[in-house]
Amino acid sequence: MPPEAAPTVGFTRMKDGSCEDYLLLQDLEHSHHAGTAERLLRELRMQGEETLPGYRVTRLEHALQSATRALRDGADTDWVVAALLHDVGDGLAPQNHDRFAAEVLRPFLREEVVWTVEHHGAFQMYYYAHHYGWDRNAREQYRDSPYYASAEAFCERWDQESFDPTYASEPLATFEPLVHEVFARKAYAPEVILPGVVTPP
Repeated sequence: MPPEAAPTVGFTRMKDGSCEDYLLLQDLEHSHHAGTAERLLRELRMQGEETLPGYRVTRLEHALQSATRALRDGADTDWVVAALLHDVGDGLAPQNHDRFAAEVLRPFLREEVVWTVEHHGAFQMYYYAHHYGWDRNAREQYRDSPYYASAEAFCERWDQESFDPTYASEPLATFEPLVHEVFARKAYAPEVILPGVVTPP
Protein backbone atom coordinates (compact mmCIF):
# COMPACT_ATOMS: atom_id res chain seq x y z
CA MET A 1 0.00 0.00 0.00
CA PRO A 2 1.50 3.40 -0.96
CA PRO A 3 2.19 5.85 1.86
CA GLU A 4 -0.57 8.28 2.64
CA ALA A 5 -0.07 11.68 1.04
CA ALA A 6 0.77 14.53 3.38
CA PRO A 7 -2.11 16.94 4.03
CA THR A 8 -2.12 20.18 2.09
CA VAL A 9 -3.99 23.45 2.22
CA GLY A 10 -6.98 24.06 -0.02
CA PHE A 11 -6.00 27.51 -1.29
CA THR A 12 -4.00 28.63 -4.31
CA ARG A 13 -3.86 32.27 -3.15
CA MET A 14 -2.89 33.16 0.41
CA LYS A 15 -5.82 35.54 0.81
CA ASP A 16 -8.23 32.67 0.17
CA GLY A 17 -6.88 30.48 2.97
CA SER A 18 -9.19 29.39 5.75
CA CYS A 19 -8.46 29.23 9.46
CA GLU A 20 -8.15 25.44 9.11
CA ASP A 21 -5.59 25.89 6.33
CA TYR A 22 -3.41 28.12 8.45
CA LEU A 23 -3.71 25.95 11.54
CA LEU A 24 -2.53 23.03 9.41
CA LEU A 25 0.46 25.06 8.22
CA GLN A 26 1.24 26.11 11.77
CA ASP A 27 1.38 22.47 12.86
CA LEU A 28 3.58 21.51 9.91
CA GLU A 29 5.92 24.45 10.50
CA HIS A 30 6.82 23.17 13.95
CA SER A 31 8.54 20.11 12.50
CA HIS A 32 10.09 22.23 9.75
CA HIS A 33 11.57 24.62 12.31
CA ALA A 34 12.87 21.65 14.28
CA GLY A 35 14.90 20.63 11.22
CA THR A 36 16.83 23.91 11.00
CA ALA A 37 19.93 22.61 12.76
CA GLU A 38 20.20 19.60 10.48
CA ARG A 39 19.74 21.73 7.35
CA LEU A 40 22.60 23.99 8.48
CA LEU A 41 24.82 21.01 9.20
CA ARG A 42 23.99 19.66 5.73
CA GLU A 43 25.05 23.00 4.23
CA LEU A 44 28.33 22.82 6.14
CA ARG A 45 28.97 19.30 4.87
CA MET A 46 28.43 20.55 1.32
CA GLN A 47 31.10 23.17 1.93
CA GLY A 48 33.53 20.30 2.25
CA GLU A 49 32.86 19.44 -1.39
CA GLU A 50 31.84 22.70 -3.07
CA THR A 51 34.28 25.31 -1.90
CA LEU A 52 35.90 28.59 -2.87
CA PRO A 53 38.93 28.02 -5.08
CA GLY A 54 42.39 29.21 -4.15
CA TYR A 55 42.38 28.51 -0.43
CA ARG A 56 44.44 25.72 1.10
CA VAL A 57 41.46 24.43 3.08
CA THR A 58 37.79 23.92 2.27
CA ARG A 59 35.13 26.19 3.70
CA LEU A 60 34.09 23.31 5.95
CA GLU A 61 37.62 22.97 7.26
CA HIS A 62 37.79 26.72 7.87
CA ALA A 63 34.56 26.48 9.86
CA LEU A 64 35.84 23.51 11.86
CA GLN A 65 39.15 25.21 12.61
CA SER A 66 37.40 28.39 13.73
CA ALA A 67 35.03 26.49 16.00
CA THR A 68 37.79 24.26 17.33
CA ARG A 69 39.89 27.26 18.30
CA ALA A 70 36.88 28.78 20.06
CA LEU A 71 36.17 25.51 21.86
CA ARG A 72 39.78 25.06 22.95
CA ASP A 73 39.84 28.66 24.19
CA GLY A 74 36.99 27.79 26.54
CA ALA A 75 34.43 29.94 24.71
CA ASP A 76 30.76 29.44 25.52
CA THR A 77 28.26 27.71 23.27
CA ASP A 78 27.13 30.90 21.52
CA TRP A 79 30.67 31.75 20.44
CA VAL A 80 31.51 28.19 19.35
CA VAL A 81 28.38 27.87 17.21
CA ALA A 82 28.96 31.33 15.74
CA ALA A 83 32.54 30.39 14.87
CA LEU A 84 31.27 27.24 13.17
CA LEU A 85 28.53 29.00 11.17
CA HIS A 86 29.95 32.48 10.56
CA ASP A 87 30.65 31.70 6.88
CA VAL A 88 27.68 29.42 6.23
CA GLY A 89 26.42 31.94 3.67
CA ASP A 90 29.53 31.79 1.48
CA GLY A 91 27.87 29.60 -1.12
CA LEU A 92 24.42 31.20 -1.14
CA ALA A 93 25.23 34.86 -0.47
CA PRO A 94 28.89 35.46 -1.33
CA GLN A 95 28.48 39.24 -1.55
CA ASN A 96 26.99 39.58 1.93
CA HIS A 97 27.76 36.28 3.61
CA ASP A 98 28.31 37.93 6.99
CA ARG A 99 24.80 39.42 7.13
CA PHE A 100 23.29 36.21 5.75
CA ALA A 101 24.82 34.17 8.57
CA ALA A 102 23.82 36.77 11.15
CA GLU A 103 20.16 36.57 10.13
CA VAL A 104 20.24 32.78 10.46
CA LEU A 105 21.70 33.09 13.96
CA ARG A 106 19.85 36.18 15.21
CA PRO A 107 16.83 34.45 16.83
CA PHE A 108 19.01 31.99 18.77
CA LEU A 109 22.22 33.68 19.95
CA ARG A 110 22.89 36.71 22.12
CA GLU A 111 23.09 40.07 20.44
CA GLU A 112 26.85 40.53 20.93
CA VAL A 113 27.64 37.32 19.05
CA VAL A 114 25.20 38.01 16.21
CA TRP A 115 26.59 41.55 15.83
CA THR A 116 30.08 40.11 15.56
CA VAL A 117 29.04 37.68 12.82
CA GLU A 118 27.12 40.41 11.01
CA HIS A 119 30.15 42.71 10.92
CA HIS A 120 33.04 40.27 10.67
CA GLY A 121 33.35 40.99 6.95
CA ALA A 122 34.35 44.57 7.69
CA PHE A 123 36.59 43.57 10.58
CA GLN A 124 38.52 40.96 8.60
CA MET A 125 39.28 43.53 5.89
CA TYR A 126 42.02 44.73 8.24
CA TYR A 127 44.10 41.74 7.13
CA TYR A 128 43.85 42.12 3.36
CA ALA A 129 42.02 45.22 2.10
CA HIS A 130 45.20 47.27 1.58
CA HIS A 131 46.40 44.72 -0.98
CA TYR A 132 43.47 45.75 -3.17
CA GLY A 133 43.80 49.46 -2.49
CA TRP A 134 40.80 49.40 -0.16
CA ASP A 135 40.45 50.79 3.35
CA ARG A 136 41.74 48.19 5.77
CA ASN A 137 40.38 50.26 8.67
CA ALA A 138 36.75 50.06 7.57
CA ARG A 139 35.97 48.54 10.95
CA GLU A 140 36.68 51.89 12.61
CA GLN A 141 33.20 53.05 11.67
CA TYR A 142 31.99 50.69 14.42
CA ARG A 143 34.44 51.86 17.09
CA ASP A 144 31.63 53.16 19.32
CA SER A 145 29.84 49.82 19.44
CA PRO A 146 30.03 47.98 22.76
CA TYR A 147 30.77 44.88 20.70
CA TYR A 148 33.76 46.27 18.79
CA ALA A 149 36.39 44.51 20.90
CA SER A 150 34.47 41.23 20.68
CA ALA A 151 34.41 41.35 16.88
CA GLU A 152 38.09 42.30 16.77
CA ALA A 153 39.02 39.35 19.00
CA PHE A 154 36.78 36.94 17.06
CA CYS A 155 38.52 37.78 13.80
CA GLU A 156 42.02 37.85 15.25
CA ARG A 157 41.90 34.67 17.33
CA TRP A 158 39.57 32.38 15.42
CA ASP A 159 38.64 33.58 11.91
CA GLN A 160 41.84 34.79 10.28
CA GLU A 161 43.89 32.05 11.98
CA SER A 162 41.90 29.20 10.48
CA PHE A 163 43.26 28.52 7.00
CA ASP A 164 45.96 26.06 8.07
CA PRO A 165 45.95 22.64 6.38
CA THR A 166 48.11 21.22 9.19
CA TYR A 167 45.79 22.23 12.03
CA ALA A 168 44.13 19.30 13.84
CA SER A 169 40.54 20.47 14.08
CA GLU A 170 37.73 18.62 15.77
CA PRO A 171 35.32 16.74 13.48
CA LEU A 172 31.90 18.14 12.72
CA ALA A 173 30.38 15.52 15.04
CA THR A 174 31.93 17.36 17.99
CA PHE A 175 29.83 20.43 17.23
CA GLU A 176 26.58 18.84 16.11
CA PRO A 177 25.08 18.65 19.65
CA LEU A 178 25.84 22.34 20.20
CA VAL A 179 24.15 23.31 16.93
CA HIS A 180 21.08 21.28 17.86
CA GLU A 181 21.06 22.84 21.33
CA VAL A 182 21.17 26.37 19.97
CA PHE A 183 18.46 25.90 17.35
CA ALA A 184 16.19 24.22 19.87
CA ARG A 185 16.06 27.48 21.87
CA LYS A 186 12.93 29.61 21.83
CA ALA A 187 13.44 32.18 19.08
CA TYR A 188 14.09 35.74 20.25
CA ALA A 189 13.72 34.83 23.93
CA PRO A 190 14.98 37.71 26.10
CA GLU A 191 17.14 35.34 28.12
CA VAL A 192 18.82 34.28 24.86
CA ILE A 193 19.20 37.63 23.08
CA LEU A 194 20.62 39.53 26.10
CA PRO A 195 21.07 42.92 24.43
CA GLY A 196 24.01 44.92 25.75
CA VAL A 197 25.65 41.96 27.50
CA VAL A 198 29.35 41.71 26.63
CA THR A 199 31.23 38.46 27.16
CA PRO A 200 34.04 38.76 24.62
CA PRO A 201 35.82 35.73 23.23
